[in-house]
Amino acid sequence: MLGFLKKPVVVTAEINVNLVALTVMGLISRLWGLSYPRAVVFDEVYYGQFVSLYMKRIFFVDDSGPPFGHMLLALGGYLGGFDGNFLWNRIGAEYSMNVPVWSLRLLPALAGALCVPLAYQILVELQLSHCAALGAALLILLENSLITQSRFMLLESILIFFILLAVLSYLKFYNLQRHSSFSGSWWFWLLLTGVACSCAVGVKYMGLFTYMLLLAIVGLHFWHMIGDQNLSNVSLMCHFLARGLALIIIPVAMYLSFFYVHLTLLYRSGPHDQIMTSAFQASLEGGLARITQGQPLEVAYGSQITLRNVLGKPMQCWLHSHTNTYPIRYENGRGSSHQQQVTCYPFKDVNNWWIVKDPGMQQLVVSNPPRPVRHGHIVQLVHGITTRYLNTHDVAAPLSPHSQEVSCYIDYNISMPAQNLWRVEIVNRESDTDVWKTIMSEVRFVHVNTSAVLKLSGASLPEWGYRQLEVVGEKLSKGYHQSMVWNVEEHRYGKSQEQKEREVELHSPTQMDISKNLSFMAKFTELQWKILTLKNEDTEHKYSSSALDWITLDTNIAYWLHPTSGAQIHLLGNVVTWASANVAALVYMCLSLWYLIRRRRKIYDVPEDAWQLWVSAGGICGGGWAVNYLPFFVMEKTLFLYHYLPALTFQILLIPIVLQHLSDHLCRSLLLKSMFGALIVAWFSSVYFVYCTFSPVTYGEPSLSVTELKDLRWKDSWNILIRKQ
Repeated sequence: MLGFLKKPVVVTAEINVNLVALTVMGLISRLWGLSYPRAVVFDEVYYGQFVSLYMKRIFFVDDSGPPFGHMLLALGGYLGGFDGNFLWNRIGAEYSMNVPVWSLRLLPALAGALCVPLAYQILVELQLSHCAALGAALLILLENSLITQSRFMLLESILIFFILLAVLSYLKFYNLQRHSSFSGSWWFWLLLTGVACSCAVGVKYMGLFTYMLLLAIVGLHFWHMIGDQNLSNVSLMCHFLARGLALIIIPVAMYLSFFYVHLTLLYRSGPHDQIMTSAFQASLEGGLARITQGQPLEVAYGSQITLRNVLGKPMQCWLHSHTNTYPIRYENGRGSSHQQQVTCYPFKDVNNWWIVKDPGMQQLVVSNPPRPVRHGHIVQLVHGITTRYLNTHDVAAPLSPHSQEVSCYIDYNISMPAQNLWRVEIVNRESDTDVWKTIMSEVRFVHVNTSAVLKLSGASLPEWGYRQLEVVGEKLSKGYHQSMVWNVEEHRYGKSQEQKEREVELHSPTQMDISKNLSFMAKFTELQWKILTLKNEDTEHKYSSSALDWITLDTNIAYWLHPTSGAQIHLLGNVVTWASANVAALVYMCLSLWYLIRRRRKIYDVPEDAWQLWVSAGGICGGGWAVNYLPFFVMEKTLFLYHYLPALTFQILLIPIVLQHLSDHLCRSLLLKSMFGALIVAWFSSVYFVYCTFSPVTYGEPSLSVTELKDLRWKDSWNILIRKQ
């Protein structure tokens, strides 16, 4: 029974020494001296703020992309015991002792290091020789720009890692497709493809470019499968459903999960929640939630409310009035009604309070039981402090002459009657009998007499209007815009009929118990929309560049400068590698065109298997370069050199593909092959020489003299920092 113990247990394993050696070299090149410099380096000043907010569980919005990359950086801070207490206010600021610099930079560095063996494996899966795969990995290893970008708290190395992982996973899945469909390893690599694509998109939306490329390749491969008569209809349907599950449904589910974790972690109010709707703000701990907790849910006749414009641009503001009137005549000569001004005010103020009045009754308090206001009801809005009615009429607005003036009505005993009836339209209603709800309901106010809609024009009034924002009656309204939509933010049931008592009531905090919780999907939809539409003002940056500058490496970025010595760090590529990548892309396009023309004439210069390898390898690497580079020509955003790094990575992988093809099919004689091999050795030596030459500005040490720094300025357009003597 125990006979198996008579023989030793033997475990055998195959170890790819190339892969192990490349991984070790990648780790050394990226992790060596990772804590240096112990100072804020370039965009660490940007991402570090978000890490601190994660540590403190404070909500934020970053319009640069989804939250997964930020969460990975925050994970490094969490593992290092970071408490979030550091002021990220300037590049070059020394880190305090509570900031775990090594831990914060660890994950980007690991991702950058693992890109080296990934490059090797991708070319092996593309059926290239191990020598070519080794060359690709070494080019990634010795690329100065990739080293620099992966050694700091930045996202590009993480993005490139997931992009390469997605490509490798799909290639392994595709190669297994031929002989072991639906096996465990087949499912593993297919599912990993979808997971890696989702992670790439979750780090930065640039990951979408490679995701779309892979979906196109999957579609092309499946199209070829449809023509395979050996596959039954049931088998084809199973293949289709498996790909749909792994490459669409799971990535979408994972993308949602990134936001779920993000919103679960960040439950406290912070500086960024002002751009969110009142409902979203009320779901956060502190801030608006502190004010709105316990408010009545249903707006009734007699309710005291503040109305926030949903648009939130150019800034959040509330419907407001004060005792000042419009000037009798504006500077351009146009006249006004001289009625009480109505504006949108960007600060909390007692003059933001309005009372919802039933036009058929005089009372300004809530009855018992309360009579809720529903969609389509006619109301009057009474300004709480001045008790004047919200009014609009056929008088041009001060700054928007094609729209109507909105005012609080003053009776001057002239032929200008009050027109103060408004119809409540709930935009996000589920039925035509919906009740107007605090925070949740988004409403339009349609003027009964003129059909004008209460709207924030966004224009800033002159000095007589205290630079507050103009509110108008928009007559030509087709559909609705967020500038015409309002929601009740603060709300109480009015109890005081006398004006003096009511003023005291308006100054007091709201009370009564009701909860307003948004569902995850409602919060996700709003946050996703803000990320996609919220744009910071793009200003010209000292180190911004155009997409054309990238391929010729006519630009660089100074990441860090030592406060006293000449030590500095630059995002600067390996000149030989960048030039070689451009040549390889050009040779690939020219040879492909030549082969296509010749094949059209039934002339086959290379064997069919070599042609298929040329097309598939070039399609992935050349296509990866194109989809990650060409979109930047149509983007309206400030561009930097690091945006080119994903495209550059694919272009570098194309170099050994072209070199192997030239060696195998164009160098036909032994002499030519020997000469070509010698040229490759000389070329690779120059790559290593450039890497060593620029390593002081890649790693930031050793410090260079003024003469040595000047010698590194190989191009006049490079901004190498030299201190004045």
